[in-house]
Amino acid sequence: MVFKDSPYVIELLTPKQNDADFEARLPQFAERYRRIVYQGATVSICDNPLGNLHFTAMEVAGFLEIPFDPYRTLLHINSFHRKLDFDVFLQDAREAGIRHLLVVSGDGGPRLSRLEPSELGISAKTVTSVEILQYIDREHPGSFLCGVAFNQYEPEEHEREKLTRKLEAGAQFVITQPVVGADATVSALASAGVPVFVGAWMSRRIEPLCECVGVRKPETAAYDPVGNLARIHENFPGWGIYLAQLGFKREWGPLLTRSIPSTESDVQ
Repeated sequence: MVFKDSPYVIELLTPKQNDADFEARLPQFAERYRRIVYQGATVSICDNPLGNLHFTAMEVAGFLEIPFDPYRTLLHINSFHRKLDFDVFLQDAREAGIRHLLVVSGDGGPRLSRLEPSELGISAKTVTSVEILQYIDREHPGSFLCGVAFNQYEPEEHEREKLTRKLEAGAQFVITQPVVGADATVSALASAGVPVFVGAWMSRRIEPLCECVGVRKPETAAYDPVGNLARIHENFPGWGIYLAQLGFKREWGPLLTRSIPSTESDVQ
Protein backbone atom coordinates (compact mmCIF):
# COMPACT_ATOMS: atom_id res chain seq x y z
CA MET A 1 0.00 0.00 0.00
CA VAL A 2 1.47 3.36 -1.10
CA PHE A 3 0.80 6.47 1.04
CA LYS A 4 -1.95 4.64 2.95
CA ASP A 5 -3.92 4.68 -0.33
CA SER A 6 -4.14 8.48 -0.41
CA PRO A 7 -4.77 9.54 -4.04
CA TYR A 8 -3.04 12.91 -3.72
CA VAL A 9 0.61 13.88 -3.34
CA ILE A 10 1.43 17.58 -2.91
CA GLU A 11 4.86 19.05 -3.50
CA LEU A 12 6.47 21.19 -0.79
CA LEU A 13 9.88 22.86 -0.91
CA THR A 14 12.22 23.34 2.03
CA PRO A 15 13.93 26.75 2.38
CA LYS A 16 16.96 27.50 0.23
CA GLN A 17 20.28 27.54 2.06
CA ASN A 18 20.97 31.11 0.90
CA ASP A 19 17.54 32.42 1.92
CA ALA A 20 18.04 35.51 4.08
CA ASP A 21 14.61 34.87 5.63
CA PHE A 22 15.39 31.25 6.45
CA GLU A 23 14.17 31.44 10.05
CA ALA A 24 10.87 32.97 8.92
CA ARG A 25 10.45 30.26 6.28
CA LEU A 26 10.61 27.42 8.79
CA PRO A 27 7.25 28.07 10.52
CA GLN A 28 5.71 28.52 7.06
CA PHE A 29 7.06 25.12 6.00
CA ALA A 30 5.69 23.52 9.17
CA GLU A 31 2.24 25.09 8.70
CA ARG A 32 2.03 23.94 5.10
CA TYR A 33 3.24 20.45 5.97
CA ARG A 34 0.58 20.09 8.67
CA ARG A 35 -2.07 21.46 6.34
CA ILE A 36 -1.33 18.89 3.63
CA VAL A 37 -1.36 16.01 6.09
CA TYR A 38 -4.55 17.30 7.69
CA GLN A 39 -6.21 17.19 4.27
CA GLY A 40 -5.26 13.50 4.03
CA ALA A 41 -2.73 14.03 1.24
CA THR A 42 0.93 13.03 1.13
CA VAL A 43 3.69 15.64 1.40
CA SER A 44 6.39 15.39 -1.29
CA ILE A 45 9.64 17.12 -0.32
CA CYS A 46 12.09 17.79 -3.15
CA ASP A 47 15.87 17.33 -3.11
CA ASN A 48 17.70 20.46 -4.37
CA PRO A 49 15.22 21.10 -7.22
CA LEU A 50 16.68 22.61 -10.40
CA GLY A 51 20.13 22.32 -8.87
CA ASN A 52 19.44 24.94 -6.18
CA LEU A 53 20.77 24.20 -2.70
CA HIS A 54 17.95 23.68 -0.20
CA PHE A 55 18.03 22.39 3.34
CA THR A 56 17.18 18.71 3.37
CA ALA A 57 13.88 17.48 4.74
CA MET A 58 15.62 15.82 7.66
CA GLU A 59 17.55 19.00 8.49
CA VAL A 60 14.32 21.02 8.53
CA ALA A 61 12.62 18.40 10.69
CA GLY A 62 15.48 18.75 13.16
CA PHE A 63 15.28 22.56 13.18
CA LEU A 64 11.53 22.49 13.79
CA GLU A 65 11.49 19.47 16.10
CA ILE A 66 8.36 18.17 14.41
CA PRO A 67 7.73 14.54 13.56
CA PHE A 68 7.09 13.60 9.96
CA ASP A 69 4.13 11.35 9.27
CA PRO A 70 6.05 8.24 8.15
CA TYR A 71 3.39 7.08 5.68
CA ARG A 72 2.28 10.46 4.34
CA THR A 73 5.76 11.85 3.63
CA LEU A 74 7.61 11.31 0.36
CA LEU A 75 11.29 12.30 0.38
CA HIS A 76 13.15 12.81 -2.89
CA ILE A 77 16.73 11.57 -3.15
CA ASN A 78 19.08 12.04 -6.11
CA SER A 79 22.65 11.42 -7.18
CA PHE A 80 23.99 14.94 -6.56
CA HIS A 81 25.38 14.46 -3.07
CA ARG A 82 28.61 13.61 -1.36
CA LYS A 83 28.58 9.96 -0.38
CA LEU A 84 28.69 10.78 3.35
CA ASP A 85 25.72 13.15 3.09
CA PHE A 86 23.83 10.63 0.96
CA ASP A 87 24.26 7.90 3.56
CA VAL A 88 23.39 10.22 6.47
CA PHE A 89 20.19 11.24 4.71
CA LEU A 90 19.12 7.64 4.19
CA GLN A 91 20.00 6.65 7.75
CA ASP A 92 18.16 9.63 9.24
CA ALA A 93 15.09 8.89 7.10
CA ARG A 94 15.18 5.25 8.16
CA GLU A 95 15.47 6.14 11.85
CA ALA A 96 12.56 8.59 11.49
CA GLY A 97 10.43 5.76 10.12
CA ILE A 98 9.99 7.37 6.68
CA ARG A 99 8.60 4.75 4.32
CA HIS A 100 8.53 6.42 0.90
CA LEU A 101 11.35 7.73 -1.27
CA LEU A 102 11.26 9.14 -4.79
CA VAL A 103 14.52 8.17 -6.47
CA VAL A 104 15.62 10.42 -9.33
CA SER A 105 18.89 11.16 -11.09
CA GLY A 106 18.54 14.83 -10.13
CA ASP A 107 19.42 18.28 -11.43
CA GLY A 108 23.09 19.11 -11.27
CA GLY A 109 24.60 22.44 -10.33
CA PRO A 110 28.02 24.08 -9.93
CA ARG A 111 27.91 23.71 -6.13
CA LEU A 112 26.69 20.11 -6.08
CA SER A 113 28.87 17.03 -5.86
CA ARG A 114 27.79 13.86 -7.66
CA LEU A 115 28.01 10.29 -6.51
CA GLU A 116 30.58 8.18 -8.31
CA PRO A 117 29.75 4.58 -9.25
CA SER A 118 32.78 3.31 -7.32
CA GLU A 119 31.38 4.89 -4.14
CA LEU A 120 28.30 2.71 -4.47
CA GLY A 121 30.34 -0.38 -5.25
CA ILE A 122 29.15 -0.67 -8.85
CA SER A 123 30.85 -0.63 -12.25
CA ALA A 124 28.41 1.63 -14.15
CA LYS A 125 29.57 4.73 -16.05
CA THR A 126 27.34 7.07 -14.05
CA VAL A 127 24.96 6.85 -11.10
CA THR A 128 21.33 6.94 -12.23
CA SER A 129 18.11 6.19 -10.40
CA VAL A 130 18.60 2.51 -11.22
CA GLU A 131 21.91 2.36 -9.36
CA ILE A 132 20.46 4.30 -6.42
CA LEU A 133 17.54 1.88 -6.20
CA GLN A 134 19.94 -1.07 -6.15
CA TYR A 135 22.10 0.58 -3.49
CA ILE A 136 19.13 1.36 -1.24
CA ASP A 137 17.85 -2.20 -1.55
CA ARG A 138 21.29 -3.56 -0.66
CA GLU A 139 22.07 -1.23 2.25
CA HIS A 140 18.54 -0.74 3.65
CA PRO A 141 16.62 -3.86 2.67
CA GLY A 142 12.91 -3.61 3.37
CA SER A 143 13.14 -0.12 4.87
CA PHE A 144 11.65 1.94 2.05
CA LEU A 145 9.06 1.85 -0.70
CA CYS A 146 10.81 3.57 -3.59
CA GLY A 147 9.19 5.31 -6.52
CA VAL A 148 10.60 6.76 -9.72
CA ALA A 149 9.84 9.48 -12.24
CA PHE A 150 8.52 9.07 -15.78
CA ASN A 151 9.00 11.79 -18.38
CA GLN A 152 6.36 11.41 -21.07
CA TYR A 153 7.94 14.27 -23.03
CA GLU A 154 10.96 12.12 -23.89
CA PRO A 155 10.77 9.63 -26.80
CA GLU A 156 8.27 7.03 -25.63
CA GLU A 157 10.21 3.86 -26.44
CA HIS A 158 13.35 5.13 -24.72
CA GLU A 159 11.45 6.27 -21.62
CA ARG A 160 9.55 2.98 -21.36
CA GLU A 161 12.84 1.08 -21.54
CA LYS A 162 14.20 3.22 -18.71
CA LEU A 163 11.06 2.59 -16.69
CA THR A 164 11.42 -1.16 -17.20
CA ARG A 165 14.94 -1.04 -15.77
CA LYS A 166 13.71 1.02 -12.81
CA LEU A 167 10.93 -1.44 -12.08
CA GLU A 168 13.34 -4.35 -12.32
CA ALA A 169 15.56 -2.53 -9.80
CA GLY A 170 12.70 -2.42 -7.31
CA ALA A 171 10.62 0.70 -8.00
CA GLN A 172 7.11 0.30 -6.57
CA PHE A 173 5.31 3.39 -7.85
CA VAL A 174 5.67 5.98 -10.62
CA ILE A 175 5.17 9.75 -10.78
CA THR A 176 4.85 11.38 -14.20
CA GLN A 177 5.77 14.83 -15.38
CA PRO A 178 2.79 17.22 -15.33
CA VAL A 179 0.09 16.35 -17.84
CA VAL A 180 -1.92 18.95 -19.71
CA GLY A 181 -5.36 17.48 -20.40
CA ALA A 182 -4.98 14.00 -21.87
CA ASP A 183 -1.78 12.11 -22.65
CA ALA A 184 -1.75 8.75 -24.44
CA THR A 185 1.78 7.93 -23.30
CA VAL A 186 0.80 8.37 -19.67
CA SER A 187 -2.45 6.45 -20.18
CA ALA A 188 -0.39 3.51 -21.44
CA LEU A 189 1.22 3.28 -17.99
CA ALA A 190 -1.95 1.53 -16.83
CA SER A 191 -0.09 -1.66 -17.76
CA ALA A 192 2.95 -0.84 -15.62
CA GLY A 193 1.73 -3.03 -12.76
CA VAL A 194 2.43 -0.44 -10.04
CA PRO A 195 0.53 2.65 -8.80
CA VAL A 196 0.96 5.68 -11.08
CA PHE A 197 0.55 9.29 -9.97
CA VAL A 198 -0.20 11.74 -12.77
CA GLY A 199 1.55 15.10 -12.51
CA ALA A 200 -0.67 18.20 -12.36
CA TRP A 201 0.88 21.67 -12.82
CA MET A 202 -0.95 24.01 -10.43
CA SER A 203 0.62 27.36 -11.33
CA ARG A 204 -0.90 29.67 -13.93
CA ARG A 205 2.62 30.28 -15.21
CA ILE A 206 3.11 27.31 -17.53
CA GLU A 207 6.31 28.68 -19.06
CA PRO A 208 8.62 27.11 -16.43
CA LEU A 209 7.08 23.70 -17.10
CA CYS A 210 7.46 24.06 -20.86
CA GLU A 211 11.08 25.13 -20.44
CA CYS A 212 11.82 22.28 -18.05
CA VAL A 213 10.42 19.51 -20.27
CA GLY A 214 11.46 21.10 -23.56
CA VAL A 215 8.11 21.72 -25.22
CA ARG A 216 6.59 24.78 -26.82
CA LYS A 217 4.06 26.77 -24.84
CA PRO A 218 0.53 26.01 -26.10
CA GLU A 219 -0.75 28.75 -28.40
CA THR A 220 -4.15 28.80 -26.78
CA ALA A 221 -5.91 30.74 -24.06
CA ALA A 222 -4.17 31.33 -20.73
CA TYR A 223 -3.41 28.12 -18.86
CA ASP A 224 -6.02 27.26 -16.24
CA PRO A 225 -4.55 24.92 -13.60
CA VAL A 226 -7.89 24.26 -11.90
CA GLY A 227 -9.54 23.39 -15.20
CA ASN A 228 -6.60 21.17 -16.12
CA LEU A 229 -6.84 19.36 -12.78
CA ALA A 230 -10.53 18.72 -13.47
CA ARG A 231 -9.59 17.21 -16.85
CA ILE A 232 -6.98 14.99 -15.20
CA HIS A 233 -9.61 13.78 -12.74
CA GLU A 234 -11.84 12.95 -15.71
CA ASN A 235 -9.18 11.39 -17.95
CA PHE A 236 -7.41 9.35 -15.27
CA PRO A 237 -10.11 7.92 -12.98
CA GLY A 238 -8.71 5.87 -10.15
CA TRP A 239 -5.14 7.11 -10.64
CA GLY A 240 -3.11 9.05 -8.10
CA ILE A 241 -2.41 12.73 -8.74
CA TYR A 242 0.80 14.63 -7.94
CA LEU A 243 0.23 18.39 -7.50
CA ALA A 244 3.26 20.55 -8.30
CA GLN A 245 3.56 24.32 -7.79
CA LEU A 246 0.37 24.51 -5.72
CA GLY A 247 -0.29 27.99 -4.34
CA PHE A 248 -0.76 27.76 -0.58
CA LYS A 249 -2.28 31.23 -0.19
CA ARG A 250 -5.52 30.01 -1.72
CA GLU A 251 -8.05 27.54 -0.34
CA TRP A 252 -7.13 24.40 -2.26
CA GLY A 253 -8.80 21.71 -0.15
CA PRO A 254 -11.98 21.64 -2.31
CA LEU A 255 -9.84 20.77 -5.35
CA LEU A 256 -9.14 17.34 -3.83
CA THR A 257 -12.38 15.77 -4.95
CA ARG A 258 -11.43 12.10 -4.72
CA SER A 259 -12.18 10.07 -1.63
CA ILE A 260 -9.31 10.23 0.85
CA PRO A 261 -8.95 7.52 3.51
CA SER A 262 -9.19 8.84 7.06
CA THR A 263 -5.85 8.95 8.86
CA GLU A 264 -4.46 9.57 12.32
CA SER A 265 -1.22 11.49 12.32
CA ASP A 266 1.32 12.28 15.01
CA VAL A 267 2.01 15.66 13.43
CA GLN A 268 0.91 18.43 15.77
